[in-house]
Amino acid sequence: MTPPDSRQPAKPASDNRRMLGKLAVIIAMMFGFGYALVPMYRAICEVTGINVLTKVDADAAAFARNTQVDTSRTVKIVFDANIHGPWRFRPVQSSMDVNPGELATIVYEIANQQDREMAGQAIPSYAPMLAGQYFKKLECFCFSQQDLKARETRQFPVVFVVDPKLPKDVHTITLSYTFFEVGAPAADARPAAQSGDKS
Repeated sequence: MTPPDSRQPAKPASDNRRMLGKLAVIIAMMFGFGYALVPMYRAICEVTGINVLTKVDADAAAFARNTQVDTSRTVKIVFDANIHGPWRFRPVQSSMDVNPGELATIVYEIANQQDREMAGQAIPSYAPMLAGQYFKKLECFCFSQQDLKARETRQFPVVFVVDPKLPKDVHTITLSYTFFEVGAPAADARPAAQSGDKS
């Protein structure tokens, strides 16, 4: 009886240390995965041929001009902003109601909160996912990389139209952007700024 009782306190302590070590490894992996998410996304896009930059929809303007507005139906568009890096990023309004076929504009504000010039890129996503094919953007800051001077704040319009062919059971679309810093182009931009070559 005595030997098992004397060993009993040591066993839970060693188990606790082992469990704490495993949890620390899992937490470190989760943080590492979070920071690697954007570079991984870009690498996967390059390998699979999916572009990191959102392609300009060349037909969107013609589509908007030639599409009838469906006034019998309203779709709520919810706007979301996420950041990866030292930015302040937000839509100027959280949502709006639009009729399918109606041309609409939302403005997103981006602020560089650093004392250095930075370049950033936005990646859009949609919920539900199928809404992406019915959400046509005529103008968007996500079509190109954005360069912001130190402490600069800029506003960017997103001009869009929702295709009237959007399934009738979709009443709300969430347009979400993730804005992240692009490393190499920002470094390339600094010498140009010092030499006065910026346009």
